[in-house]
Parts: sequence; C-alpha cells; structure tokens
Amino acid sequence: MPKPRHQPGLPTRQQILDFIATSDVPAGKREIARAFGLTAQEKIALKALLKDMADEGLIDSAPGRAFHQMGGLPKVTVLRIADVGDDGTVWAVPERWEADAPAPRLRVRERKRGALGVGDRVLARTEEAGNGWIAHPMKQLARGEELVLGVLHQEGGKLWLQGVEKKERRDFMVSDAGDAGPGDLVLAEKAGRPPRITVRVTERLGDPFAPRSFSLIAIHKLGIPDVFSPETLEEAVRMAKAPLGEGREDLRHLPIVAIDPADARDHDDAVWAAPDDDPANAGGWKAIVAIADVSFYVRPGSSLDREARRRGNSVYFPDRVVPMLPEELSADICSLKEGVDRAALACHLRISKSGELKSWRFTRAVVRIAANIAYEDAQEMIDAHASSPALVPLPLAGGEQESGRADILAALLPLWACWRALYKARERRAPLDLDLPERRVVLDEKGRILSVAPRERLDAHKLIEDYMIAANVAAAKTLEAKKAPVMYRVHEPPSREKLVALKDYLKTFGVEFALGQVVRPRTFNHILDKVGDVDFRPQIMEQVLRTQTQAYYAPANQGHFGLALGSYGHFTSPIRRYADLIVHRALVHAYDLGPGGLTEGEAGSMEKIGESISMLERRAMEAERDTIDRYVAAFLSERVGQVVDARITGVTNFGFFATVEGIGGDGLMPVRDIGGEYFRYDEVGRRLVGEQSGTVFSSGQKLQLRLAEANPVSGALRFEMVDGKGARTERDVRPARVIKRRGRPANIRHQGRKR
Repeated sequence: MPKPRHQPGLPTRQQILDFIATSDVPAGKREIARAFGLTAQEKIALKALLKDMADEGLIDSAPGRAFHQMGGLPKVTVLRIADVGDDGTVWAVPERWEADAPAPRLRVRERKRGALGVGDRVLARTEEAGNGWIAHPMKQLARGEELVLGVLHQEGGKLWLQGVEKKERRDFMVSDAGDAGPGDLVLAEKAGRPPRITVRVTERLGDPFAPRSFSLIAIHKLGIPDVFSPETLEEAVRMAKAPLGEGREDLRHLPIVAIDPADARDHDDAVWAAPDDDPANAGGWKAIVAIADVSFYVRPGSSLDREARRRGNSVYFPDRVVPMLPEELSADICSLKEGVDRAALACHLRISKSGELKSWRFTRAVVRIAANIAYEDAQEMIDAHASSPALVPLPLAGGEQESGRADILAALLPLWACWRALYKARERRAPLDLDLPERRVVLDEKGRILSVAPRERLDAHKLIEDYMIAANVAAAKTLEAKKAPVMYRVHEPPSREKLVALKDYLKTFGVEFALGQVVRPRTFNHILDKVGDVDFRPQIMEQVLRTQTQAYYAPANQGHFGLALGSYGHFTSPIRRYADLIVHRALVHAYDLGPGGLTEGEAGSMEKIGESISMLERRAMEAERDTIDRYVAAFLSERVGQVVDARITGVTNFGFFATVEGIGGDGLMPVRDIGGEYFRYDEVGRRLVGEQSGTVFSSGQKLQLRLAEANPVSGALRFEMVDGKGARTERDVRPARVIKRRGRPANIRHQGRKR
C-alpha cells in the first residue's frame, strides 16, 4: 500500500481542496482516503464531509466519480471542439460547465494532425500551463455541435455567413439556411475540417439592424444569461411580498434623496446629510448612505441567489438591461423609489469638517425616499441657488410644485456642503485623476439612434461617487474590525515591467520619470500636470492608462491603488453586483441583524466567488463596450465616404487605430494603405515612421481621415487617407518592420461613477 502523503486523520476542507488541486491523477473518495491514511470509520466521515462540501459549492464531481474544485476543470473530462484555426490549432471547451465563470478554452494537442473538427467530442486529460489550459485527448466520442453568431449574405449564387466578431476574417459557406435568408442574423452550427468548414443555421434571430439587435448580438456572442427560470421568477414574486421584518431603524422622517442618471433602471442608493450637533465633531457632519437591503430578499442557497451568482452583475445596454435579479426585485421592491417604504441597509457616517471619516455604524432600516432626482436636475438646482443666494430653501407660496422644489433644495444644500469637505479629503489623498469620457447613446422611443456623445461629468456625479466611496471604506473597515470575511475591491499598483515601459515612452517626449521612487497615484497626476495642455497630452494620458492594472474582487486585501485607499469593498450596489451582496451578508452576520447573513460555506468560498465575479464583470464590460461600438458604427454608417476629424488611439506594425472625435468607435487604417513608402514601427514610441518622408503617425495624434466602412454588425470601422492614398490595391504589402525594444502595451480600462 502506498505511503500516505499527509498526516493520518480526517482532513479539513482546505486540505481536501489542496489535494484535489495538486493531485496528478483524478481525485476520487478512494484517492483522498488513501492519501490521508484514513481508517474505515474515517472513510464514512469523509463521505459525509465530501457531500457537505458539494452542497456548499466547494467541489463538484467529474466523470469517474472524481472531484474537482467548483469553478475549476476536472483532471479528466469531456470536451467539445469549438474552433480550428487556419494554422491548424484546435481549441475546445468543456461540454459540462455549471460554474458561474465563463468556460475556459483549451488548446488541444492532437496526436494526429487534422483528426479533429469543429463539433467533435473527446474525453481528455487536462492540465494548466502558464496562463491557459491544455487538453490531451484520450478517446473520441459521438459528435456534438458548436454555434457561431453571424449575418447571412449572398455571393456567387451561394449563401455565406459573416461572423460578428471583429477578429473573424473568414466567411463560412452555408450548407443549410433553413428559413433564414440574406441579411438575417442567425445562430449556426459549425461542421467539417479546414479548409472546408461549413455552417448549418439552427436559429433565425431576425434583422441585425433592427432596434435592440445590437445588444442581442452581445448577449448571444458572450453567452450572457438573459432568461430567468420559472422557479427563480416564482421565488422573486414570493419574496417581494415578504414583510419588511421586525427591529428595523425607522428613518422615514429624514429627507433622504436618490440621485441617479435620468434613464436609471434601478435605484439602489440614496443619501442624506446634516450638520453634526455633537460637540466632539464641531463643524462636522453626519450622513447616511442608504442602500437597498437586497440580502433580506435574496437568501444564500436560494434559486434567486444561484441565479445572481451565475450572472455576477447586471449588464447595461443603451436599449435594455440584463439584470442580475428579476424585475420584481431589481426594478420594484428593492429599488429605492420616492414616497414608498423600502428596506435598506443604512451606513451612518460621522465626517469631520476636514472630510475625514470619524466613525461609522450599520443598521437595517426602513426608509421613504423624499425624491428620485436626475444628476442634471440636482446640479441645476444647486447652480441656480448659487447664482441667487437670496433664494430661501423653504416652501414657497404659489403652489405644490414650487414647494416641492424648495423641499428638495433644502435636502440638497447640506449634502453639497458635506461633500465639499469629503472632496477636500479626496484631494489630499490624491487618487488617480484621469479624464475618462464615457459615450452616451441616446435612442428614441422606437429604439433608433438620436445621438452619440460624451456623457457630461458634473459635480453631482462626483458628489454621489464620494459618498459611495466613503460607505465602501466604512464597510471594509467595519468587517476588518469584527474579523469577518471581506470581499475587497482590489486594484494593485502597476508592475515594474509596465513602469519601465512608461519611462521609455515618456522619454520619447522629453518627459523624465524616475523609477526609484515609491509610485503612488499622485505620481501619475504629477506627470500629467508637468505635461500640461499640449498636443501630445492625450498620448501621455493613454499610456498612463495602459500602465494601470485591472481591478478585481478577492478576500485578500491588497488595497485600491487608483483610489489611494488601504481598505475598500463594494457595498453600494447590491441590486446589480454580487460582490456587494456578499458584503451586505457579511455585515448582516457581523452585526447580527437577522436573516440573510453570510454562511459558513460562503465564507469558505470567498476566493472562488471573487475569481468568478471578476471574470463575469469583465464579460459584462466587453458586452457593453461591443454594443456601444455597434451603435456608433450604425450611427456613422450614414457618413461613409465623408472626411471626419479623428485621433489615433493605437499603433501597431500593421497600421494604426483611430477614433472619430466626439463620437468614438475604433477603426483601422492599414499600413499598406497609408502611402507609397515603407513605414517602420517604433514599438517604444508607439509610432509608424515613413522611411523616406519621415512622416510620423503616433498614438494621440489628431488628423483627418475618410470613413471608408462602418459595419454595425461587428462594430468595426475602416479609414482611408484623405489624399486618396488609401485605395486598397496592393494586398501583398508586408506589415511595417518592427523596431523591438522594452515595453508592451496593456489593455485600457476604466471604472464607472458609482464605485
């Protein structure tokens, strides 16, 4: 009998998870018992422990009764071939995947090249290699299917499918179109092997240019769940009728207001502030950030909870929202609406006159929102009062409407006064200060595009953001003090590799950047201050953005670099973010506030939950960004052939990408179409340089280009040079020669206004 690899005795949950993760063979009950040297009696206890771990969502079973960590891949599993690249690389996805996170793609190592085609199924051994997964086929099984989303078009008397992916360069010949015809958006099944891969239409989705189709494309492309099960909907209706519960703090007498976008679909946060009458906080403020008490309605382990965790967050499109929770909760009973009683989790803050948080506490409360007001309207009232200080914030003679406006103003004035203190503290903290314009697509009642423009950023936006940040900090610090689990929002400092790349890049503009210093957010702010308002400022800002890391959720605190905060956890949007719901449950449990608190199983799964919701957040961001790109392309399709003002957003060895000023949307200007000379690519400087003329094209540069194509289905644009050099004739021109130096570009990301 093999010698046990661990100390004898029943292992802990963590020891079992560690063994499953590191085992060289599929880990079933027998392998676990052998590794820990268990007795017959302990094997009975092990069976019960494994069942508990499965019920808690820590592990799942795989073929052959082996176990793997929930959300991970079994050592041996069934895979479906999803794609075969032009270079013969075979990619597969798990056939069975019930985790919340998107399914991984595995590179298949074929014993015989060309043996596998799209739709084939294999039993395979899996291994993690670097940042990806590799599959070793063991046995080929009966065929399955792989679906692709695209638009049909006719050419040469045959139907072809053009995929919606920007990077998809192949059109697939249609072997069976069913009832679909040219111009239809369809789902189709791939079949065959290169170079003869065909598709069979399995579902006709309709006109890709019709209102609401652009978001539908993203939903299908990324596999975003958009239909709730009957069980979940029934549970939502039942929970929405539940009484608010006993023991809630009554805050209905306070004029708490919710300030949101004019087109907000839900209202999960509201705020109130007043001068603090405590002598110990002279000149300071007391404030309340009231958040919808979603944890009261969405209990751990319920159908609502499983569906919310599977979605991870709500996904917002110009024409619709795919909510994390059914509308009975998200748009009704959990939405803080004016004039009705609502359950809330209230964060009580005491803020000094210098804007520092002095103390905080959390209660379950009942609130009655005094007003739901749009950012623009709140800002207008504050600005009007500032220009006419004699206006008294009391009920006015002349009607109910005027009286209502005065009451709202009376609530807004102390909110603004308290925020000015918070803002001073923010300036001392010096978080990363980058101007990140957000595009807003305005539709008419029929879903047609009226305009695409940057969203205006007002003081009202900053006010709500700073109150939310204060509440998020208080939530994290409260849980730390109570030694309770925290789901942190982590934003790590930039890596040295990225800082070196930034240093080399800044040097090309004569801007010095010392690597020996301790890098803080204010370090980057100083760079931009030093640069000033020059033509290449957008280029510098873009590179600073590329230097930042991507934020994620985790139970281990690494701080939030961008906000210059040591402890930060999302608390303020539980309607639309599962991370916030977890923090609510932790607070309910820590304060013993009643039902809906964090369970032991959830506390033990925080790392896996964090990984899952981080991936789902990235999926939502991709879906929202792609849909905006499609709307922008549709908006610009009427301007094809026109000369537009553009700015270069990125440069590669095969050309540069540019965006239309004031509107957005990325398009390619291929290097082969720039002109008659040879262009070399300077990787550090992110620029193309003409070898004869010395003409330079670099990131951030403004220029005029002719819009040659605008494809609403893929969201892609293509430009041509205004002087006519962009004629697409020489298709065999090589990409620009690369001058290789240190530094690689990073993905650009930004965060929304409510943190």
